[in-house]
Formats: sequence, structure tokens, C-alpha cells
Amino acid sequence: MALSAGTRRTVACVLVGLGAMLLVAAIMVPTYTVSRLAKTPLDLEITTVATNPQNGAPSEVLDSKSLTSGTGSAKVDQNVPLVSQRFLTVEDPSDASEMTIQAGQTLRRTDKQGDTGLLTATIDRVTVDRKTGEPVESVDGGPNGAIGVTVDKKGESVMDPVQHTGLQYRFPIGTDKKTYPYFDLNVRKTYDINYVEETEINNLKVYHFQMAVPVTDLSTVANSPTNKLTLPAEKWGVEGDGDVTMARFYTNTRDLWVEPRTGTVIKGQEQIHLFYARSGDKPEVTALKSTLVFDENTIESQISVAKDNIDKLSLYGRILPIILGVLALVFLIVGLLLGFLGKNGNGRTPVRRVAPAPSGGPGNFDAPTQQIDMNKKP
Repeated sequence: MALSAGTRRTVACVLVGLGAMLLVAAIMVPTYTVSRLAKTPLDLEITTVATNPQNGAPSEVLDSKSLTSGTGSAKVDQNVPLVSQRFLTVEDPSDASEMTIQAGQTLRRTDKQGDTGLLTATIDRVTVDRKTGEPVESVDGGPNGAIGVTVDKKGESVMDPVQHTGLQYRFPIGTDKKTYPYFDLNVRKTYDINYVEETEINNLKVYHFQMAVPVTDLSTVANSPTNKLTLPAEKWGVEGDGDVTMARFYTNTRDLWVEPRTGTVIKGQEQIHLFYARSGDKPEVTALKSTLVFDENTIESQISVAKDNIDKLSLYGRILPIILGVLALVFLIVGLLLGFLGKNGNGRTPVRRVAPAPSGGPGNFDAPTQQIDMNKKP
């Protein structure tokens, strides 16, 4: 059934209006929605596991009991299987722009049971920007984080206020091929982590970054009893008589593989070297020397997290705007065609003509045959 001219005009106006609304939506969705999605979610819970691959690389651990035994010198075990586990959660205070991250991390040797296998345990808290991943300034002007490496008499962690700077647990949304500042938890300082190359992990594009932490005396970093020890020279296994005081030193080469669109760390590797010495340039007794790498389950889990976020960003940043834009164009074109080309088939509004006065004939009234002169006097 053909539409009347008035109905066509109404439908045309509605279609043009819908097209304009969809066009505005296509522009606004990536502008506002993506900016809200491009943040670390507040329900974040991530467990990462790193192990030392059994490929002939050194994995040396100091037997702590040998330092306190009555006889013999310090003993360093070889080919020790290790596992590092980190559990990361989001805590209060957190809001639309900032989040407080708490990460508990342990390093264990798996050839020993229970507490005898525990080598280190650390708790770290820091408040970061949800988009850039960088720490934010504390509202009270104090340190923006805290680190716990020791426990009190009740066995509870003692948290030392520590100012955090640089990246740590994630990279920015839209990671660039450049150098970033990166915070090392062990020395509590920030060093450059440099872009190395673009590569792939399980068919996912990633950026490889690397940083080198210089040899650092840990006794100047944290007040832990194990960071400086005084023992007989014989116990240390060095020449001389009497007691010798040694500090524990730390150095590390850290490699990270980051999915650039989301800033997710897909893979991590650390080449850690802890040793006791009287001088940082002359290691004397190894405390820990090993390479720790994310295991395959962790890598696959991180890839899954990255892909979920990529899909969300792609949906609202590209796919949905394209669909809305196409629909807007269709509605606008149909509305304009209906409004301009649908008028009487030639673009002109039809003119309504007035019918002529009826003429005489069957069924018609005859014209008057006599006219009355209104001016004639009786």
C-alpha cells in the first residue's frame, strides 16, 4: 500500500533522526566507553607461578642450617628445585581512577617440606593509577606503599612504609616501544626497563623488556638479621682467624614480555643472584643463584586475561562504532531518499487543482434564464 505524502515525510524525518542519533553514538562510544574500559578491573585476582627450568642452568641455595651448625663451613646445595608464587589482589582504598594492590610472594625449595623449604616471604602494598599502572601520591603526603619482609612475635608481618615509583605489576594500556621506570621490590628502588624487541608468545604479539639491577647491599635496604652476619672465618670458608662480617648482596636481570594493548605481563623471568661478601664486587658465599620463569599454566592464564580485555576494547573501540556508523548511514540515506525522491516520483510536491464549475446537461442545474434588475423601480 502506497504511503501518503504526509506519512512519507513523517517516516523520513524519523529515519533521519535515528541516523543522526546513531552517528553521534558511533562517535561517543569509543570516546567515553573505551576510556572507562581501559583500566585495570577492581575484581582483579592473579596468581603467578615461576619455576627454575631443569635445563642445566645453575640453581644454588645456601643451606642455612650449615651456618649455625657447630662444625664445618657453609654449605651450598646444587641443582635445587625452586618455585616462586605470587598472589595479587585489589584492596581498599580503591575507586574509579585508583586501586590498591596487595601482593604476597614466596620463594620455596620444593625438595624440603613445610617451613624448612621456605626461603623468602614478602608482602607488598601500593596504590596505583588504574590506567597507567604507575603509583600515585599518598593523600597524606607520606609513602604510597608498604613492604613486609619480617614478622613480629605473633608471626604477623611487619609492614615498613616505602615510597614506590615506576611500574611494577602491570604496564600502561597501550604500552609503547620505549624505556619505562620499573620498581624493584628487593632493593626498593626504581631502574630503567628497556624495550628489546617485538615477538610472539603462543601466537600473541608481545613486547620484550629487560632491566638490570646493579649489585646492592641489602643491609642498607631493610633491617633484617640475615642481611648482615658475623661468623668465624672458618664457617664462611675463607682464610683468616677470628670473626668476619659479611653483608648479603643482591643483583638481578629481569625480563618481561608484555601484551601492549592491555599492558598485561604475559611472561616473566628473573636471573637472581644473592651472595654474602665483604665487598659487592667479590662474591664469597652464594645464598641463591637461579633463573625463575613463569610456568606454562601461568603464561596461558595471562594470555586469557589479555585476550578478554582485548575483546572488550575491540568491541567498544572498533566493532560497535563501525556497526553504529553503518546503520546511521543506512537510515540517513533511506530517510533522505524517502523525503526528497518520494515526492510525486519527480521530486515535486503535487499541486491540488480545483474542479471547474459544472456545465449544463442531464443531471445538472440549468443556468438562470432571467436576471432581475435590482435597480428597477416598481
